[in-house]
Amino acid sequence: MPTLRIEKPDDEARLKDWRHVHNVIVPPAAMSLDDVRERVRRNHLEIAYLGDILVGCTTVRPPTDDTATATVIARVLAEHRRQGFGEELYARGLEQARELGAEVIETVVLAANEDGLRFAQKHGFVEIERYVLPGETAEWIDLRLA
Repeated sequence: MPTLRIEKPDDEARLKDWRHVHNVIVPPAAMSLDDVRERVRRNHLEIAYLGDILVGCTTVRPPTDDTATATVIARVLAEHRRQGFGEELYARGLEQARELGAEVIETVVLAANEDGLRFAQKHGFVEIERYVLPGETAEWIDLRLA
């Protein structure tokens, strides 16, 4: 498998790349650049490239003071799926979450993202909740690593 170059979104170009991947994969939760700037302050975000080609991104939401639960989300653009990149991004995010003290790992998938749901289930996640946010129509699925 070719080697991914994984970077933190620490400049405008990388913030825009992270945003692009996020917004392509979860359009109902499309974010502005200001949203991404805020998110990078509280979560661990990374972007993956194959050479100079944008492949995917990750989010690790660290455990909060009152819980040992972290959320790990790996996103891979459709044209780069089924090449092992999701595996690499997920493993990296899982390791980061555990280093942050997570005892429970969760993820969230847009219900319409069948590839993402299949990936999560293949990696031992089980559904714990389905919901639609107030005022929205998109269905989300929260899953927990069994």
